[in-house]
Amino acid sequence: MNRERSPGLPQPPPGPHRPARDGLVVVFVAVVLLVLFQGSSLRKAGDEMQPGWERDVIVAAGKPTGWVADRFPFNDWSNSALAFLGSGDAGGAGSFDSTPTATPRGVPAVTPDSFDPSELGAKPNPPRPLKTLLVTGDSMAMPLDTQTARKMADSDPDVDVQRDPHVGTGISKSGLVDWGRLSTEHVAKRHPDAVVVFIGANEGFPLPVPGGDKVDCCGPDWAAAYANRVRRMMNTYRQGARARVYWLTLPIPRDGDLAEVARAVNAAIEVAAEPFRAQVRVLDMTSLFTPGGRYRDAMTVDGRKQIVRDPDGIHLNDTGAGLAADRVLAAIRRDFR
Repeated sequence: MNRERSPGLPQPPPGPHRPARDGLVVVFVAVVLLVLFQGSSLRKAGDEMQPGWERDVIVAAGKPTGWVADRFPFNDWSNSALAFLGSGDAGGAGSFDSTPTATPRGVPAVTPDSFDPSELGAKPNPPRPLKTLLVTGDSMAMPLDTQTARKMADSDPDVDVQRDPHVGTGISKSGLVDWGRLSTEHVAKRHPDAVVVFIGANEGFPLPVPGGDKVDCCGPDWAAAYANRVRRMMNTYRQGARARVYWLTLPIPRDGDLAEVARAVNAAIEVAAEPFRAQVRVLDMTSLFTPGGRYRDAMTVDGRKQIVRDPDGIHLNDTGAGLAADRVLAAIRRDFR
């Protein structure tokens, strides 16, 4: 007996009707095919998600589906079949895929030593206890070495503070001292746990560049050559990541020509330290004593105006060196227990 349908109800679709069981079979087959062809993609997607319950759900589903997909070749087949959908430049010159290390020839690789763990929110691995501290450099290291030794004796008398300044020397000249050789000897003979370097009063000499020529201070070519020498010293002093290095930038001198050299030296120091930020600390004396790059003889210390520079307009006096030593020791205490 035919019944009339209410005017508001839609008409059933024409053609044969399939039972609900067939729909379940289709869904099951689709799931199986997805697992076989793309199961590993689900696992990878979960690994790349941010922590949270959504990631937990995807990872829980992705592990078994990825395990199944890994045992069949269907995933590789699908990747090959759909490769044409990717960028036409994939794998070409300059592509990340063409250089598995992400660094083509001539571009140095970035290593974990380039990152200070504290800057990433990670807890740094504590180095060995501080037993030996070497303070070295040219005349800039005087009286910083004395002030550092005195303050360290007050706070931690068991630390052996060794002082080795070399007046009149420089990294851009090797007539009196070759700092490449001297830094190597320091490490071989003293094995310091930490090294403080304050140098730069006698820089600005021409430096050799690739090709055999020499360049005058203070353009990019000279700064690059100077930075390479500084980087070699930093790498020597850090002793395969076992030690810590504290390299002080230069307060800007009063003389304009010397100030130009100091700016080039400071820029080179910053660049040189980049590969070793986990072990090398660049301590900014420029902003402390000459904020904005402007020379000043005096600054407020302990609530009153005090002279912090020597009359030559280059070096720090005892008061200034005491401030610098405070910065040095504060940095050391963050690194050593």
